[in-house]
Amino acid sequence: MTVPVFEEYEPAIDCGCAGCAQQRRAAAALPVRYGGHPAAHGARRALVLVTAAGMVLSCGAAEAASLAHRGAGAAGAADPQPVTPQGSAGPLNGTGASGPPSGPASVPRATTRTAIIDRAKKWVSSQVPYDMAKYWSDGYRQDCSGYVSMAWNLGSNEWTGSLAAFGTKIARADLQPGDMLLFHNLADPAVGSHVTIFGGWSDSTHKHYLAYEQTRPHTRKATTPMAYWSNSSKYVAYRYKGLTSGTSGSGAGTAFPGVKKFGAGADNAYVTQLGKMLIAQGGKRFYKKGAGPRWSDADKRATQAFQKAQGWKGKEADGIPGPDTWKLLVKGNGRRIPAAGSGGSPSAAPAYPGRGVFRPGQSNSHVLKLGTQLVAKGYGAQYVTGPGRRWTEADRRNVEAFQRAQGWRGGAADGYPGPETWRRLFA
Repeated sequence: MTVPVFEEYEPAIDCGCAGCAQQRRAAAALPVRYGGHPAAHGARRALVLVTAAGMVLSCGAAEAASLAHRGAGAAGAADPQPVTPQGSAGPLNGTGASGPPSGPASVPRATTRTAIIDRAKKWVSSQVPYDMAKYWSDGYRQDCSGYVSMAWNLGSNEWTGSLAAFGTKIARADLQPGDMLLFHNLADPAVGSHVTIFGGWSDSTHKHYLAYEQTRPHTRKATTPMAYWSNSSKYVAYRYKGLTSGTSGSGAGTAFPGVKKFGAGADNAYVTQLGKMLIAQGGKRFYKKGAGPRWSDADKRATQAFQKAQGWKGKEADGIPGPDTWKLLVKGNGRRIPAAGSGGSPSAAPAYPGRGVFRPGQSNSHVLKLGTQLVAKGYGAQYVTGPGRRWTEADRRNVEAFQRAQGWRGGAADGYPGPETWRRLFA
């Protein structure tokens, strides 16, 4: 399959449309590291030269400048990768707002996984052309980050440097339709930065997925290697903060109604809502006729399977939903129920080998096992050549990123794995 190539270009200097005007302002105001054009000055000098040449060669100046820019950025590259595939953060086009938004809303717009995918499909059906300086009829910029801004219904045009603030970092193993895979190159945002919408796994090994993305020549959905054709290990999975279950149409709400609403003899809308959420989380095989208001053995078995998938045991996996079970189902943040025959709970984590094996100068199989699992969970961004047996600063920084994703700070996020870090990493 052809690897998509993203190219940045300077908006036409005489074009007065809102998109080109904003792009010129963004290029002049922002340095490369914050999303400005990486060749703003060089491209302008090139434009002058090729304009003069175009008068002699009968070649359009804008086209010649574009070719010159492409040649400078991708010549000889064995593995082409996106080159600044987006504009800067800003309001929706045509809203009358001026300047970029102040930041993510404290209360994100509520949406569902179904709504996210439906919005993503609209651009695929319309074959929206890729263009980092133009806007579609809905006001969203026609590039990769504008596309995700649209699918997540953010109400603003974001870029790869700001999209993460609207989501919660998750492990790749927990990806579900509507989540995003984001690579923002901190060192140089103009090189490789890109983002896609996860549409579901396309094989049982989870090595490929259906990606919805804005790419040249237009929006597409295609089977894509996890996580992308290039810079695969650097893509991070995120889940939109405003995600809801989308199953409240039965009249039930999202707040936990209490354990008395479930169990033998229960007959109410909350039981129906529970069943629908469990089916959405992989529990369809437990229900022969779908979810219903009367509590049944199918509800208990599906609930227990979901609880065990979280690694819970004993009373925590008794088949009756409590506040934690309900919250995970409503938010869609829990681990999915495994397929039949794959086991009812995650495999046990290997025994913690002790702190001493994770120190500078140490070289052993535990370091390699740790690094491999970090990559599998989506926390391998610091590796240049991949994990190895010798403990390095890249290992420590990847572990620190994982610890911070658990909400830990200070000494609890020092980059050295303790028993709890180990347990969660291999859960």
